[in-house]
Amino acid sequence: MDSATLGRACLILAFAVALYGVGAAVHAGRTQDRSWAASARRAVYTLTALATAAFAILEIAFLRSDFSFATVISHSSTTTPTGYKAAAAWSSQEGSLLLWLWLLSMWSSLVLHLTRNRMRDVTPYATAVLCVFAAFFAGLLVFLATPFETVAVAPTEGSGLSPLLRHPGMMIHPPMLYSGYTLFTVPFAFAVAALLVRRVDAEWITATRRFALAAWFFLGIGIVLGARWSYSELGWGGYWAWDPVENASLLPWLTGTAFLHSLMIQERRGMLKIWNASLILATGTLAIMGTFLVRSGILDSIHAFGASTLGTPFVIFIGVLIVGSIGLVVSRRESLRSENRLDSLLSRESVFIANNLVLVGLAFVTFWGTFFPLISEAFTGTKSAVGPPWFDRYTVPLAIALVLLSGIGPVIAWRRATAVNARRNFMAPGFGSLGVAALLVVLTPAETRPWALAMFFAGSFVLITVGQEFARGVKARRAMAGGSVPTAFVAMIRRNRRRYGGYIAHVGFATLLIGVAASSAFQHARDVQLVPGQSATINGYKVDYKRATGQVVTSAGRLERIEFGAVLDVSKGGRHVATLRPNRGYYPVNAPFVPISSAFDGEATSEVGLKGGLKRDVWIAVQPDLQPLRSYISQSDKTLNAAVTQAGSVDPARFGQVRGAIFDEIVRRYENATPPATFRMIVSPMVMWIWLGAIITFGGGLIAMWPAPDGVRRRARGRYAARVAKELGRA
Repeated sequence: MDSATLGRACLILAFAVALYGVGAAVHAGRTQDRSWAASARRAVYTLTALATAAFAILEIAFLRSDFSFATVISHSSTTTPTGYKAAAAWSSQEGSLLLWLWLLSMWSSLVLHLTRNRMRDVTPYATAVLCVFAAFFAGLLVFLATPFETVAVAPTEGSGLSPLLRHPGMMIHPPMLYSGYTLFTVPFAFAVAALLVRRVDAEWITATRRFALAAWFFLGIGIVLGARWSYSELGWGGYWAWDPVENASLLPWLTGTAFLHSLMIQERRGMLKIWNASLILATGTLAIMGTFLVRSGILDSIHAFGASTLGTPFVIFIGVLIVGSIGLVVSRRESLRSENRLDSLLSRESVFIANNLVLVGLAFVTFWGTFFPLISEAFTGTKSAVGPPWFDRYTVPLAIALVLLSGIGPVIAWRRATAVNARRNFMAPGFGSLGVAALLVVLTPAETRPWALAMFFAGSFVLITVGQEFARGVKARRAMAGGSVPTAFVAMIRRNRRRYGGYIAHVGFATLLIGVAASSAFQHARDVQLVPGQSATINGYKVDYKRATGQVVTSAGRLERIEFGAVLDVSKGGRHVATLRPNRGYYPVNAPFVPISSAFDGEATSEVGLKGGLKRDVWIAVQPDLQPLRSYISQSDKTLNAAVTQAGSVDPARFGQVRGAIFDEIVRRYENATPPATFRMIVSPMVMWIWLGAIITFGGGLIAMWPAPDGVRRRARGRYAARVAKELGRA
């Protein structure tokens, strides 16, 4: 049996096993038969093994450049570097769906193993829901988008990985996004199961909270990696363009963030049960919608695979999820009534609710702007889109409110805050952040941006508030146990990782948005044409164009790309700052008798010159003018075509050698008679704060996710058991 046939067999078996898992789990839920529940769980384990085998077969095909696979032909080549060959497996639509199925099966196996002796009335139905997801994606892979389609005659070369995806971030970005999407299906499945059996206490939240946090963590990392890729690879100078697929990944992250905050209120006070169930059901549905947008082609995006046959099944599946979720929540609304009421507007509960409303507001604005082309087409017949200014008009004030609330929420008292408590917690942060805002007004009077100043105020408020809480915690810890400040700091976090991990995440988020505000409001950009020897200035920086560069890059002994770039000297006030080497790469098709001109008519990559720093980034991209070379390229194509026509046939190896010599000549001509190149120059303050803020944010999330020491877990379980006993006593 060849590998492609084995891969197809694995997928067919995976589809059958997923369907069996649905039936066995539903039967176990209806009869409470533990043997059937165990059988359904083992079906998920088997599904994981089959998906792992199928994914391994596909990866091996890419790594071996097995061009008998159609998807390897269209997404890889012998000149693709090994690391990118591995990543090319999920650059294809079929491979990405298989990655989705594989990750889903692994997380499903993990959660079912961890809950095998818990919630025996809930877990079978959660297993059924997870198997429904698996059956859907396995069905797509079996019937509509198989990654194991083969060709009768394997070519010697493939089309190669898209040049835009040849970036280290793209090796990690899709697995992170898909890990986030698939992890969100776990709390979704348990929420559905809890609603089905009317188990609406907080136990399903406790069992899956760490999975929701992991989903938030991985999806957030994926989003930031995508932003970094956009900043360094696309050559436009930005990191977020409100692209539909970007927005599709942001939506479940926003609603998932809201869920992680509001679930604390349900765990502590028994409130917001309808809200939490609705949030996680919406988050799971949005995760599927994000996967759908990449594959349907209904909205234009640089990240999408284009139009396909998968749109209809995705729409049907999403429709079932939406209708089923609404039906479940409405039918269980009596069971989902809150056990307590809000005691005061000045309380942690009310701040968390306000935080949730802002996050959902951001999600709604993002959703409306993303799908506005379809909405406008439905009502007017014309597909109209909204741009970044529309998004900024609504998201900026909401983001400022969100940051401010993230500084208030963690330190304000539960149930009811007193004036003494509020003064103790917020006097220093309030005056400190006002001082920061006033200092900025003094330092930048000619460039004042009110929204940017508001973000600096809110971000400073968070940093001072959380810093104050850490200082108090360390002081108290040292008073109780002694030791140095670092020892007390580490011990304090270890004893309450969830709390202090959340504080750190809030600090990181505030830092990130301060970076966004500064780099957006105070950015300087300029487009200029230069020839070697000329210079330009931007925001006090002088950029000297020293010389042009050209290079023919080979891989595995074959031509990979042709680069044209520049060597630039950047100085300020007569002091050397950096030497930058931006370039643009062109990728020829490695196939016999392909014209020279084809290398310059397809996709190209822009490698920017970047000098980063805590204060500002100097960013430069180059667009070479190849028009003066077009006559030579055209004449070369005619000469090669005539030689092939006259000879009747030409040795492909000899043709490749001649072709390589022509590319060498093109590079030589460009360096010797360099035409003016267009440079995009940008000076952006505090861009690095975005990446540092992201590291701090997800570092805090990792701390909050990390299992607590046994003693802490025992105390937490004791408190939860006491609360359950109290509720049973009232019943």
